[in-house]
Amino acid sequence: MRVGFWRFVEALRERGLKASFAVNGTAFKIYEAACQAALDAGWDFVGHGFIQRPMHKVEDQKKAIADTIEAIRAFTGKPPRGWESPGLTETEETLDLLAEAGIEYVCDWCLDDQPVSLATRAGPIVSVPYTVEINDVVLTAIQGHRSDEIYRRGVDQFDRLYAEGRENARVMGISIHPYLTGAPHRIKYLEMLYDYILGHADVAMMTGAEILDWYKATARQGV
Repeated sequence: MRVGFWRFVEALRERGLKASFAVNGTAFKIYEAACQAALDAGWDFVGHGFIQRPMHKVEDQKKAIADTIEAIRAFTGKPPRGWESPGLTETEETLDLLAEAGIEYVCDWCLDDQPVSLATRAGPIVSVPYTVEINDVVLTAIQGHRSDEIYRRGVDQFDRLYAEGRENARVMGISIHPYLTGAPHRIKYLEMLYDYILGHADVAMMTGAEILDWYKATARQGV
């Protein structure tokens, strides 16, 4: 967070892009400057647990969700619309609790290349596609690939989804963390991937909240 995060800020700013910022409720005191930079840049704040702990190990999920939402609201002036559980973890009750708390979309379900509506006891909540493939934790920390793997795999995935997208839109997530892709020897490969994607026509770079709004609008139109 001390260095890599700011490389992300600059890479996105130079390209006119915004990020979805998955953030713990405690981060606003620990990493206040980074959170302020994300707010100033207009990023989409996404709830990520109050502390970095799997949801099935949280004693009171309802309180943790409420505390996270309140921390984001207090800092940004509005509650988050999206949620990504730490480690993508959930229990059978998590989605119900999130929907009851007013969360509109989740990023825990890597089950489709398009948004999907999920049923809860409080009404539907939307799954916005996340990724464990174009994800630096998996690529680097788990699989131990070379520094350029996010670019090479990202290009391959984009090319396929771009071709399929001629008939119906596809969503490609890119999941990055400051201590991994923000390192000096890796950041250029993220920038190269952004530039490759931006070099194609009919591509929209969106935050999770923007994808949610697009999905709801097209669903209403029956597209």
